[in-house]
Amino acid sequence: MMLRMVLQQTGPSDGSLESANGATPGQSGANDTPLTVTAPSPYAPTTGLRNPFPPIADYGFLSDCENTCLISSSGSVEWMCVPRPDSPSVFGAILDRGAGHFRLGPYGVSVPSARRYLPGSLILETTWQTPTGWLIVREALVMGPWHDIEQRSRTHRRTPMDWDAEHILLRTVRCVSGTVELVMNCEPAFDYHRIPATWEYSAQAYGEAIARASRDADAHPTLRLTTNLRLGLEGHEARARTRMKEGDNAFVALSWSKHPAPQTYEEAAEKMWQTSEAWRQWINVGDFPDHPWRAYLQRSALTLKGLTYSPTGALLAAPTTSLPETPHGERNWDYRYAWVRDSTFALWGLYTLGLDREADDFFAFIADVSGANNGERHPLQVMYGVGGERELVEEELHHLSGYDGARPVRIGNGAYNQMQHDIWGTMLDSVYLHAKSREQISDTLWPVLKQQVEEAIKHWKKPDRGIWEVRGEPQHFTSSKIMCWVALDRGSKLAELQGEKSYAQQWRAIAEEIKADILKHGVNERGILTQRYGSDRWTPRCCWRC
Repeated sequence: MMLRMVLQQTGPSDGSLESANGATPGQSGANDTPLTVTAPSPYAPTTGLRNPFPPIADYGFLSDCENTCLISSSGSVEWMCVPRPDSPSVFGAILDRGAGHFRLGPYGVSVPSARRYLPGSLILETTWQTPTGWLIVREALVMGPWHDIEQRSRTHRRTPMDWDAEHILLRTVRCVSGTVELVMNCEPAFDYHRIPATWEYSAQAYGEAIARASRDADAHPTLRLTTNLRLGLEGHEARARTRMKEGDNAFVALSWSKHPAPQTYEEAAEKMWQTSEAWRQWINVGDFPDHPWRAYLQRSALTLKGLTYSPTGALLAAPTTSLPETPHGERNWDYRYAWVRDSTFALWGLYTLGLDREADDFFAFIADVSGANNGERHPLQVMYGVGGERELVEEELHHLSGYDGARPVRIGNGAYNQMQHDIWGTMLDSVYLHAKSREQISDTLWPVLKQQVEEAIKHWKKPDRGIWEVRGEPQHFTSSKIMCWVALDRGSKLAELQGEKSYAQQWRAIAEEIKADILKHGVNERGILTQRYGSDRWTPRCCWRC
């Protein structure tokens, strides 16, 4: 399942996340009036105001390709994990209203006039109207020029790029009319709301404070809050309140690493500009048609890029955990990991738009986790941690209420050691698509690909748990058989590119054997592919580009 987030703008939602795992898209909202993509749009709540949990579709998504966060329509950061996207949360109100939040907005107003992403970027802009004035708030996870110059990065394994994360959540405010009472409340809750925060001032005046975990502080990140507002520390919360008049500016920066936070509004504005430039330089590389849907394609590409983890090349299935598949349901899983299947589908989308750097980095990530770079050999798993971790032990957090009462809340994912026979085909198809334009495969990658074909040959006759990740008995899922055929078909074509004609001939023959088996056992009397062998139930998920 993939979290789907929409800022209410137009029918094809500008800024949505959708999963290759098969989440059913939700409705874009009650406002069906056509609007331009880049212009601010009227905000239309999708449910009644009594529910304390905002609709999932109303969350805005920010990323710096190392961390992500979700911001509710009321201006509150309600999901953020640092220093990695699969680390314990420091703001977790999306899963429990008391699990940490960070709000910045006008006092007494919780519904904005408009929200949008700045064109070509993952910078969120919110316009607020109050009875006495207007505010514009911009928010971003800061990106700046590559900074590890004198010493190599301890986390980055991929080739350095021009831009890198600065580990700063930056929020700027501008009063554009009248006067507005601005409030800020920052209340972290470390380790999924298991450890409260303790605050202390870290400067002579009121412009900076530090939050640490009240227990075992060295094992958790230190958060530094820097602002030109006057901070007050009240229990577990840092607060600020001021009256802004037309022309006034303010900034708040939350940082968690060695990179210096801005000290003035001018420095904050410069970092915001650098972040927009980083995103726009990336999107400019893409090949987008001159078409009314161009902006939607770009927004989708930016969202996929925001799910990448640049230090390793991994690509997240989603930035969240335990958002329910059905309202108040129990199928609440942790998707903050790199699924091979989801990643290859996402890379296919980016590649068709001319954005292939992410594919290079992901295939290097696969080479790492498969052991190709150190002489070891590991079977390809369904999923990995963003750092390449192979064990993702599942745990339930019973102290959290869950989103709108959907329990249990889970971290980790027990499907990591499942057998899902489609993964070899999805990866080989993605590599084949990528390799066709280059007519070559690296010497490091070819042994990895060969191993995946051999795994498909070894297992295609056996049952598995399928793309549904069933936790009951394995079945002979038709979609898994088809993807094993894809593995052999694409493997034979890759072997031809590599000049391995004997492998190409052998694998092509096995592909024909798998195809015949599918046609015999996986098609019902109406000529429709079934979900599994021996069943008449059909499924659209059997479809594939062949």
